[in-house]
Amino acid sequence: MVMKKKKTIPKKKVVKSLPKKTTKVPTHIPNFDNLIGGGFINESTNLIIGNSGNGKTIFAMQFLIGGMKKGEKALYVTFEEKKEQFYKNMKIFGWDLESYEKKGLFTFLEYTPLKVKTMLEEGGGTIESIILKEKISRLVIDSITSFELLFEKELEKREATLDLINMLKKWACTVLLTLESDASNKRMLGTRAVEFESDSIILLYFLKQKNIRKRYLEILKMRGTNHSKNTYGFTIGKSGISIQKKASSLKNK
Repeated sequence: MVMKKKKTIPKKKVVKSLPKKTTKVPTHIPNFDNLIGGGFINESTNLIIGNSGNGKTIFAMQFLIGGMKKGEKALYVTFEEKKEQFYKNMKIFGWDLESYEKKGLFTFLEYTPLKVKTMLEEGGGTIESIILKEKISRLVIDSITSFELLFEKELEKREATLDLINMLKKWACTVLLTLESDASNKRMLGTRAVEFESDSIILLYFLKQKNIRKRYLEILKMRGTNHSKNTYGFTIGKSGISIQKKASSLKNK
């Protein structure tokens, strides 16, 4: 009896799928994107910490302006600024927000922290309506400090912050939050709920050195990014913020 040979079925090659490339959102702030691998991670929530006058609002607006120049739509939510004066202040840097508004690229929303709290309780609100209707891709909330002050108990504050971050992620925007605090106070860093929940933290300093105040920037964390661990000096000029290419030694005297 002749045994038939079994047909050998060639094994299929297992094609390993390459990891998806993380999409980056350039800030277009001179020399900053080089420090964070090309920009913020798309749809991430990013936090800027610094005292009053350290440049948080300018940084945040420059992030929005950079996007609008490329045709992206931006929303600026403020708890403190008045529209007329704010537009006037931004013209110092050559940013004509009224022109961007007329083109349908910019929305200015003067809100209250209490409305944000109500928005979380109701699961939506004016901010959500604007984002969905206008198809906003870049969002700034300036500042989150006022929102945190609504809650006395730390647990309530943490839960509310988590709800806010989750809602921001649902909207599929790249978000920039500002927080007014002394970035040089290392004891306070990492103690707030918003710091735990944010995807990145950028610290801004305005330190006195030899009787002259100088500005510095440091990236404390940025999830999923091999970011620079150095400190860099920066200036605020006619076109906004510009960060030095070389790292600086940070000394507070």
